[in-house]
Amino acid sequence: MSKIWSREPKHLLLARNRIKVLRDGAFFGYGSLTSLDLQQNQISLVEEGTFQGLTRLRTLLLQHNRLGTLSEEALIPMPNLRYLRLYDNPWNCECPMDSLIRTLQVPSNRNLGNHARCAEPLRQRNRKLKEIDAELLCKESPSTGTPQGDQTDPTSLIQPSPIRSKQDATALCHTYIFPQIRLDCRNRGLTKVPTGIPEDVVHIDLSHNAIRHLRAKDFHGARSLRTLNLSHNKMEHIDTGSLSGLLHLRELDLSENGLYFVQYGVLEDLYFLSQLKLEGNPWVCDYSIHYMVYWLRLHPAVKHSGLLCHSPPEHTGESVEEYVHSYNRECPKERQHSRTDSDQTDPELWNTPLEAQGELEEEEQEPSHLRMPQKYQIIRLS
Repeated sequence: MSKIWSREPKHLLLARNRIKVLRDGAFFGYGSLTSLDLQQNQISLVEEGTFQGLTRLRTLLLQHNRLGTLSEEALIPMPNLRYLRLYDNPWNCECPMDSLIRTLQVPSNRNLGNHARCAEPLRQRNRKLKEIDAELLCKESPSTGTPQGDQTDPTSLIQPSPIRSKQDATALCHTYIFPQIRLDCRNRGLTKVPTGIPEDVVHIDLSHNAIRHLRAKDFHGARSLRTLNLSHNKMEHIDTGSLSGLLHLRELDLSENGLYFVQYGVLEDLYFLSQLKLEGNPWVCDYSIHYMVYWLRLHPAVKHSGLLCHSPPEHTGESVEEYVHSYNRECPKERQHSRTDSDQTDPELWNTPLEAQGELEEEEQEPSHLRMPQKYQIIRLS
């Protein structure tokens, strides 16, 4: 089948189709593949010889399917496999899963099968495959999920309380490998940025959720991130360190949120940002908004849109840049001095008590931590 390609493909994207069964030899002729994406299908059966010949495969995505069981034999033809996604499948954690679970629990396979959980039997529900005691799997009867020979009435067993799992990015979101690693977390009902964001992710879409607050280190470790979409949330506050370390971020979308301003320091690490979307926020035009304008002036290559005053009423609809410009044009009343210009320029007043008094008044306006010692010396330079 790969003969139709001028070059043997290295990445094969088959996600979001209606594939139900993977037969033996399904990928014969694709020996150059390094990544295979089969997520979001309807796969319920993978035969043991399905992946025969894929000796170079490093990434296999099988999450969001209908798999209840999978044999270790299916993985043997892939000696270089480093990333295996199996979560969001209805795994039946009974004896036929023994070999797979033992393989996943080998310490060197730390990136195989993370976050995959049992759907049945009841006593194992919501437990991670990596945490199941493999010794007990084949000692339990398949009908009741209790050890063989134990005649306890199954109706009398105490059902475990559901496990509240953390909001983990790889379990909650769709991951796409080709052409670049992309995390699709749209419309997932998230109230905060999920944990466990992969270090090598390039694009993250967190739009259309209910995130209100970006906290420090929410994206810690995502050093390769290029685009970040946070639009259509309920964002009201961004901590100073929430975007720290994103040195390579090129596009940031903060549109359609509830931001009144962006506090000082939030954007300091975004050295290579080229696009910033800000529309649809209730920007308040007071002194708090100045940081955003000054940062944009220092980064003229950044294309931005939507920075318009929402309040107070006298500035509604005005661009924030124009507001800051008009603010700086007007001299604040507290900086105006009562003495006339002639008092400051008349040479006859030089070295007089009046001049010294004027200088003392100016010093008193400085903040206390900037004041000079209480000793004044007037030197005239002719």
